[in-house]
Amino acid sequence: MAVLDTTSTTTTLSAAPQANKSANRVWRAFRGNRRAWFGAITITIIALAALFAPMLAKHAPQTIDMLAFQQPPNSNHILGTDSVGRDVFSRLLYGARVSLVVSLVAVTINVTVGSILGAIAGYIGGAPDQIIMRISDSILAFPLLILVIVAVAIWGSSLTNLVIVIGLMSWPSTARIVRGQVLSIRNEDYVAAATTSGASRSRIIRAHILPNTLAPIIVIATFDAASIVLLEGSLSFLGLGVQPPMPSWGNMLSDAQSLVILESMPWLWLPPGLAIALTVLSLNFLGDALREAFDPTTHR
Repeated sequence: MAVLDTTSTTTTLSAAPQANKSANRVWRAFRGNRRAWFGAITITIIALAALFAPMLAKHAPQTIDMLAFQQPPNSNHILGTDSVGRDVFSRLLYGARVSLVVSLVAVTINVTVGSILGAIAGYIGGAPDQIIMRISDSILAFPLLILVIVAVAIWGSSLTNLVIVIGLMSWPSTARIVRGQVLSIRNEDYVAAATTSGASRSRIIRAHILPNTLAPIIVIATFDAASIVLLEGSLSFLGLGVQPPMPSWGNMLSDAQSLVILESMPWLWLPPGLAIALTVLSLNFLGDALREAFDPTTHR
């Protein structure tokens, strides 16, 4: 037992400088990336605008101005009004709340389920691995948009259902990546030491396997967040996502389907379109930067 304790202490002490070195390398790679800073600053601004929407918005997002239908930007409505007289700027801010909440919660579900199942499949192997991978193959055989449309059509298009369905339908890619990482680290010395000391499989996965797959999980989560913002916008545009009068960038775009609006009323579709584009682009920039920063073969 004394030998095991000594080995564990030595491993911990030697791992600390290595962790600090890795963190410093990641920071150096990240801070020199202009796209990463653009993404981080843009996402921060969008998140703060969503958070402080009640203070920034002059009008409530569902308030109808009976005298201002499809009005262009003016002093009272800085981004104009929509087809029923609601303030576009207010709906844009509150729509950011919906898009970011859907993305954050769905990514949390996706990463949690995918990481646990991927770790189980990679570490235990055998029948659990085969079952989990065949289920993920079956889900990946169909486009995510089609699966979510079918699920939402069956269970309803409430915000809660939308978040749960997107989260539970998007875990297979995370599980496969985590499984690959686990296969490469399950024979490391610290895992063997934990096994020798009598730690249970669940404890080894929780305390030793998953923490060492954190880097790819963070990168996956960033890219998936961008995909989910786009997916939620697509579903709301089709009428299967967030339902009016609750504002969403997607259902704001659905009001601009006619040629007349596209040509003569750009304030109805340009703000939500730009918001979606900037959010997705910023998250992808962050994902690229994090992937490069966590990659030990990348040198700047």
